[in-house]
Amino acid sequence: MGSARDDAAAILKKYNKDPFHLRHAVTVEAVMKWFARELGYGGEAEYWGIVGLLHDIDFELYPAEHCLKAPEMLRAEGVSEDIVHAVCSHGYGITVGCGATIDVRPEHEMEKVLFAADELTGLIWAAALMRPSKSAKDMDLKSLKKKYKSKGFAAGCSREVIERGAAQLGWDLEKLLGMTLRAMAECEDEIAAAQAAL
Repeated sequence: MGSARDDAAAILKKYNKDPFHLRHAVTVEAVMKWFARELGYGGEAEYWGIVGLLHDIDFELYPAEHCLKAPEMLRAEGVSEDIVHAVCSHGYGITVGCGATIDVRPEHEMEKVLFAADELTGLIWAAALMRPSKSAKDMDLKSLKKKYKSKGFAAGCSREVIERGAAQLGWDLEKLLGMTLRAMAECEDEIAAAQAAL
């Protein structure tokens, strides 16, 4: 029997094949583990990471029903209800392609972090790819804020969701941007290794 993380990775790979989606999953996993340690939940870091790894489980196969298909997929794999809730809560208040609005509210701090950091990791990754280094390690907050304010840049990453996420945590936007950038920079090697291992 593998570890809980190995089991989660196997579930991820069963439903996700696109390298972009796999990279996003391991990115959010690493960032969630970083936040767990940073916010005093170090003992739960693997658990926070597993939620990050599985958060988009239904997106590749059912993009128009994102967060609606996830419960049945996760339950079929024997995933616990607390993880099902956490995964669905990152879509809270978002209307998906089929017209439904996700009504599962983030309650635990872990769920609020997932909601806030998910879109932002995509924006930071896009910004990193534009740099000569192709890395977040040498990106400063000022540079990230400039990209964030540019409406045309990474337009698919919803600023409204990111700002709602910061508000749910009771943080200002600058704190969320700064911490997520630090997480991405400090976890970059771990993310690359995790992606290679999938």
